[in-house]
Amino acid sequence: MSSTIPDDAAVTAVEANTKETPRDLIPRDQILRDEVSLHDEILSRLRDHIVEGNIPDGARISERHLCEMLKVSRTPLREALKVLAAEGLVELLPNRGARVRSLNADDIRELFDLIGGLEGLAGRLACERISDEAIRKIEQLHHDMYGFYMRREMQGYFRLNQLIHHAIVEAAGNAALRATYESLAGRIRRVRFSANFAHQRERWSEAMREHELILEALRRRAGSELSDILFQHLRNKGVAAITYLDELNAAPPAATSAKLAGAG
Repeated sequence: MSSTIPDDAAVTAVEANTKETPRDLIPRDQILRDEVSLHDEILSRLRDHIVEGNIPDGARISERHLCEMLKVSRTPLREALKVLAAEGLVELLPNRGARVRSLNADDIRELFDLIGGLEGLAGRLACERISDEAIRKIEQLHHDMYGFYMRREMQGYFRLNQLIHHAIVEAAGNAALRATYESLAGRIRRVRFSANFAHQRERWSEAMREHELILEALRRRAGSELSDILFQHLRNKGVAAITYLDELNAAPPAATSAKLAGAG
């Protein structure tokens, strides 16, 4: 009759397999990949947290609170804040941390017109160069975005919305245009998100209808038409963002807190 008790050799083998591999034995390229992955995750979560309105415009960013929320130390958090500062979403204050970048109505109007002009040009160029496969990918993004819209899931909708706009810019095949666009897009990402809440979310429905027109023009490769639609789409979004800003400023403090909570 055989014993069910493992011998010493088996126990040793099991223990060896369950022990964590010392860091100095892990390949350096794997360590670097893990660090990059962690950085990207922190950056993405922090960007979403700010874009969704969880920290008010112009407010100081509490590093202690964010470290607790993200479960990270201050060093990777500060690295992520530097990236968001380069994107234009936050401002770094000398020896005083960082704060969320605040935009007034004139800033919003000018930036949305500028972004609209860039996206309009991107749409015109994309219609000359885009492949059938790239159009199919944008169609799938649009379909998935519509699903989020029907379920009233703003975060998922906005994420795919931004992927569609970036895909059109990418399809333009113009590196200088893409670099200029990326340097400005971060500055309005937050107000671009909040604009959907204007007029009790009526703007969200309007934006969805405009995206149907964008996709239809792209399918037909109607460059001039798509250019006009994209520019007007961004201008409408800017107007809605200013309207929402006015609604927040006019609302009592309790109502403003409720709206921001809804945006999150």
